Amino acid sequence: MTYPDTPICLAAMELARDHSPAFLFNHVRRTYAFAQEAAATQGTTYDEEVLFIGSMLHDLGLVDAFIANDRFEIDGADAAADFLSKKGYPDRKIAVIWDAIALHTTLNIPQRKQPEVALLQIGAGIDIGAFPRTLLSPEAVEAILAEYPRLGFKKAMLSAMGAIVRRKPMTGVLNLMGEIGREQEHLHIPGFCDVVAHANFTE
Repeated sequence: MTYPDTPICLAAMELARDHSPAFLFNHVRRTYAFAQEAAATQGTTYDEEVLFIGSMLHDLGLVDAFIANDRFEIDGADAAADFLSKKGYPDRKIAVIWDAIALHTTLNIPQRKQPEVALLQIGAGIDIGAFPRTLLSPEAVEAILAEYPRLGFKKAMLSAMGAIVRRKPMTGVLNLMGEIGREQEHLHIPGFCDVVAHANFTE
């Protein structure tokens, strides 16, 4: 993986490395590498620095230092924005990174937004299986996996997400964390049908 080695990019990578377990740090690095390859395949023009920073910081909401009271995606987006603001990063670029992180688990919408938002979702999505790895060449995928091994990613990622939804179950209402909470952690988290059925109206 090649990446922009600007001071802010190096600081973002250091932040991710310092706070993430190895499986998660390799995931965020694969996210950028897969996104790079997807952009090259599609002929997409993008801001490398913005995509790199977003990729490095997109799962901060899963690590203890940045867990707050909202959905993990929003906690991570807020933490990234705070970090970048303190570094004097431009507000307009912070806004794109915030969207990319906050929306990365929401299907379809990122693909209608800025290329950095769309590409971050594609990179992360390929790594978790939400986007097909066949979007990239087999050679590229194998090279990325060799450089950044998965380290038991599937089990470790679901475990990390399960720990978050156990800690704050109501942040799983109407999103993928609710599915993890219900199926993996056996929590009673309302789904959409529950919300509508229990709306406070008589009819």
